[in-house]
Amino acid sequence: MARGLLIDLDGVVYVGDAPVPGAPEAIRWLQAQGIPHLFLTNTTSRPRAALVERLAGVGVHTDVDHILTPPVAAVDWLGDQGAQPVALFVPSATVSEFASLAQVGLEAESGARAVVMGDLGEGWDFATLNRAFRLLMADEAAHLVALGMTRYWQAPDGLRLDTGPFVQALAYAASREPVVTGKPAAAFFQAGCRILGLPPAAVAMVGDDVVTDVGAAQRAGLKGVLVQTGKFRPQDLSGEVRPDGVLPSLADLPAHWPL
Repeated sequence: MARGLLIDLDGVVYVGDAPVPGAPEAIRWLQAQGIPHLFLTNTTSRPRAALVERLAGVGVHTDVDHILTPPVAAVDWLGDQGAQPVALFVPSATVSEFASLAQVGLEAESGARAVVMGDLGEGWDFATLNRAFRLLMADEAAHLVALGMTRYWQAPDGLRLDTGPFVQALAYAASREPVVTGKPAAAFFQAGCRILGLPPAAVAMVGDDVVTDVGAAQRAGLKGVLVQTGKFRPQDLSGEVRPDGVLPSLADLPAHWPL
């Protein structure tokens, strides 16, 4: 039985700028009940402060301490490893999360101890991807750090490629195993559990991605609950991953608690 929750954002709480119907009310119910919860997201396009504002815009009021993102985990790991300077391939709004780390120049093609990749979206082009490749090839000890390995996400205009496919391209080209600081890395889910002060077996991950959210959480020792919103597709229910629970929406959580 779950006593705490990790909750994905995109596709679960909101899609684009619109809330998933009933999701804000479900979160307010969680807050009123005092149920430990944390928003665990692979979003790298915005710092946590911006995510707090975005959540407020859809009727969810929280703070940065209730949000765990890959940049936060990456900064901790890079600092522990002494892997500086770093080359950042992240949206400009997210650069502030890495302010404590030394960085190479924006046009540098050598000198980085780590190449950090987030969701640049339409910012990815051949020249940008090739510069990341050259940085890795300039130093065989340089780390390839992925802020998540999500394959795709549900945007307002349809499905879009996420960070994972671009990381895989570099991993293949540079023969480098990526260090993943977001989903689906087990350490990311377990970090969320530590923040909640609960063992993984007492925590459920609620997400719309049957592989990156549900399956990965299960491998990390958590329960995995799939919502039928966002990127959910009916075929998700007939694949190799078997969710511990399936909800039509986060709005249905109060009626099914405890999970």
